[in-house]
Amino acid sequence: MMEHVLCAKCIDCGKEWEARPDITTCPSCGGLLDIKYDYAAIRKAVDHKVMAGRSEQSMWRYMEYLPVLGKGSRPKLRVGWSPFYKADRLAKTLGLKTLYVKDDGVNPTASLKDRASAMAVVKAEEAGAEIIACSSTGNAASSLAGNAAAAGYPTYIFVPSRAPKGKVSQLMIFGAHVISVKSTYEDTFRLSEEAIRKFGWYNRNAAINPFLMEGKKTVALEIAEQLGWKMTDYVALSVGDGCTIAGVWKGFRDLYETGMIDRLPRLISVQAEGCCPLNRAIAENKPWEPMEENTLADSIAVGVPRNADKALNAIRESNGVVVNVSDQEILDAAKLLGRTCGVFGEPAGVTGTAGVKKALELSLIPEEASVVSIVTGNGLKDTPNAIRAAGEPIAIDPDMEQLLQIMDRL
Repeated sequence: MMEHVLCAKCIDCGKEWEARPDITTCPSCGGLLDIKYDYAAIRKAVDHKVMAGRSEQSMWRYMEYLPVLGKGSRPKLRVGWSPFYKADRLAKTLGLKTLYVKDDGVNPTASLKDRASAMAVVKAEEAGAEIIACSSTGNAASSLAGNAAAAGYPTYIFVPSRAPKGKVSQLMIFGAHVISVKSTYEDTFRLSEEAIRKFGWYNRNAAINPFLMEGKKTVALEIAEQLGWKMTDYVALSVGDGCTIAGVWKGFRDLYETGMIDRLPRLISVQAEGCCPLNRAIAENKPWEPMEENTLADSIAVGVPRNADKALNAIRESNGVVVNVSDQEILDAAKLLGRTCGVFGEPAGVTGTAGVKKALELSLIPEEASVVSIVTGNGLKDTPNAIRAAGEPIAIDPDMEQLLQIMDRL
């Protein structure tokens, strides 16, 4: 039995089930499941002093908050405890009092998705699975391929044909069986689900597997600890399928319910203008509707979000702010983040920062606020768009006169 875990509860029908490692959706109604914890037991087991005394510098330092069996085996890659910067120059540029940047692009395969994939590897082992599979726009795929390869698991990964070459190259290097689907992410997801059911593979799709959100929530646990358990007013992040924002909110809620933080932040949900079904639902106060996947930020180009209910609940429960940004605003944020913080983010990775800037411009958040912006993926994932944002280098002959002429113009 997993210590401190009570059950897996359906968010639709409310039925409770044993949190078996192979459970995905509700066996009764097919709804999404949420892992429930014994908060009283966690309160007795851990406090600020206990956490301060731990030497583990990875997502596994928060074992009381994670649904894993005992100490068990752990993935070989070090996932989590990513850098956390006080971004004073960027804050000043934006006209914001206090801003922090959480750089999850330094995880082993360069994205926040490593947190979910590390959890998937552990749960696959607990379930006795032999193969792990998922669909992805890119980052979940590469994170699964890398974490599974380190643990000796073969993988089958389905990606839409538009997935950036940088991410696909990771999959191939890690030895994944890559299926490139000539269609949208929605069709890619559907095909992966059919294959997973047919062949009995372990399902790493974060919107279906409730344990993976538990891995993602560790970014929130780290943020709280890195802030000295004194929360900021807001936490901003990019949103696609909805799994990450739901996980972040779950992490903060878990900490609040166990007395580790004394207040909850408001979430800033940032989506691309060309694909914003969740933010549109919040803004218009109506059920979400599918949208085209029309944005260069491939990791959040999800027109049919599979974790919509949990994501919408997170935004509403946190009294969150929704803001949509253009592709140009995303590219501008990549350049701004790099030049003021030295942090290199891919388009989806910097979308949260783009959203902070726009939220200030639209007076959705006050200038005196304190904010954390989560960078979810590294810029090396998508170098063509990095060049598009920053421009081409200056090219000259090996001639000092040419160099001097150029230096006069710089």
